[in-house]
Amino acid sequence: MPDHTAEIQPRAIGDARIVVRADLSVTRLLDLRQSGCMKLVLPSVRNDGLQAVIVNTAGGITGGDRMSLSADVGAGASLTLTTQAAERVYRANGAEVGEVETHLTVGDAGLLRWLPQELILFERSALRRKLRIDLTLTAQFLMVESVVFGRAAMGEKLHDVNFHDQIAIYRDGSPLYLDGMRLTGDAAAQLMRPAVGGGAGAMASLVLVAPNASAQLNAIRAFLPNAAGASLLADDVLVLRVVAADSYVLRQTLIPVLTHLTDNQLPAVWRL
Repeated sequence: MPDHTAEIQPRAIGDARIVVRADLSVTRLLDLRQSGCMKLVLPSVRNDGLQAVIVNTAGGITGGDRMSLSADVGAGASLTLTTQAAERVYRANGAEVGEVETHLTVGDAGLLRWLPQELILFERSALRRKLRIDLTLTAQFLMVESVVFGRAAMGEKLHDVNFHDQIAIYRDGSPLYLDGMRLTGDAAAQLMRPAVGGGAGAMASLVLVAPNASAQLNAIRAFLPNAAGASLLADDVLVLRVVAADSYVLRQTLIPVLTHLTDNQLPAVWRL
């Protein structure tokens, strides 16, 4: 039977904004706006923070799609942002490129956990993605970004893709963490190179900005396989990079790490 999951999807536009503020140590929703195919669902959680689940009702991203998200976490507030499921980037039509832009801000003593599930690239996909985070001096932040290069269970290999990814974290206006990836053409061949992916089919980056980051380093390293590494950029900035054969193996590493770093509050959608 044909695989309809990778068919071209219609052009989609989505935009969402969420603003949260602390009220007597309890985080409350101040503003929520959403339009087009991007929706935010706020499940009940057993803590003083809020959780928002991003839902793309278009079912994926393809060339010509435009998505944007912004989140503003006020002083002392706590917000976790995740996605309903893995996001799929389908085959683009001609030279069209999908665009996704996310801007996150966190105030003094605020906490933001940016925990989207993995991004899955399909053959002939085209995506330009930008993520910017602005932190104050005392803001705390946890981020994970995962990319899967074709579905291993389906035997998929990416020989024609256009993927440009940028991540920028600023603290008090100064660069704290800058990262980027550009894969064009035969991604499978590029990922076979030892200095690029060593044959990996999936990879993830994690950043923790917190006063206790240095104290977490040894505990995090204990979770990691040989194809992963963690280090400190500063006493309060921990970074991790992991490559894996496929998304299943990647999750075997990420879920214990994230469970530890979220004090066992990893969003339930990660386990569904």
